[in-house]
Amino acid sequence: MTLSSHVIGSGPPATFLHGFTQTSHSWLELVEHLPLASTLVDAPGHGESLDGKRSLTQIGDDIAAIMPTGFLVGYSMGARMALHTALQHPHKVSALVLVSGTAGIRNDEERFARKNSDDTLAHHIEEVGVTAFIDEWLSQPLFAGLNTSTNQRPDRLRNTANGLANSLRYAGTGTQEPLWDQLHNLIMPVLLLCGTTDTKFHSIALEMATIIPNATCVAIEGAGHTVHLEQPKRFTEELLRFTATTEAR
Repeated sequence: MTLSSHVIGSGPPATFLHGFTQTSHSWLELVEHLPLASTLVDAPGHGESLDGKRSLTQIGDDIAAIMPTGFLVGYSMGARMALHTALQHPHKVSALVLVSGTAGIRNDEERFARKNSDDTLAHHIEEVGVTAFIDEWLSQPLFAGLNTSTNQRPDRLRNTANGLANSLRYAGTGTQEPLWDQLHNLIMPVLLLCGTTDTKFHSIALEMATIIPNATCVAIEGAGHTVHLEQPKRFTEELLRFTATTEAR
C-alpha cells in the first residue's frame, strides 16, 4: 500500500508518524520551523490513507517504501509502527524517536483481552460515527493535558469511521506481537520520549531503555501522553538536541 505523505521544510530527512485518530497534519505546527526535511505520513485508515486493513508488519514495509533514509519519529500508535519499521528495515532508519510508545503486551491473556476490546471499540466507532467517537476519545484521562486549542479535534474529524475502525482491528495494540525480545537488535541511536505524568508509558520507556543498546530516555516534566502537544517547546528542544548530536557522529 502506498501511504499518503507530504514533505515540508529542508535539512536532514526525518519522517513523522502520528497517533490514533490524528493525521499527518497533526505535526504541521511543530515541524514547520524545524531545520529538517520532514515527511509527514497518513497512517492506514487515517487522513488520505483510507485503507485501514494493514497489519503492523505490513505497515512497517509501507513506511519503509516511502520514507527517505534518515530519522524516524513516531508517537503512540505511530511509535509502534516506527518500531516495526526500524526492526524490519534498519538500513532506512539512521535514528529512531519513540514518543509514548510500547514494545507490546507481553502477557498472552492480556493481549487477547486487548484485541477483543479493540474489536468492540471498532464496532462502536462504526455505530456512533466519527464526531461522537472523537469526543469520547478525547475525554479520556489519557488526554487530560490537552484543551480545546491543543487537542486538534478539527483535524481528527477529517478521518472516517470505517478507517479508524479498521485501524484498530488490524493494527491496534491487541494485534501487536510483543517485540521486547527484539529490542536488542536496534543498532541505531534511539530516543525514548515520554511525559512524567503518564506513569504507565514512563515506566515502559525506562524499561525499553535498559534493553535497547544505544537508547536515551527523556521524561518531560508536566507532560502526559501527548508530550509533543502539551509541551511543544520542550519536545522540540529534545528532538533538535538528539538530531544534532546524531548528525554529528
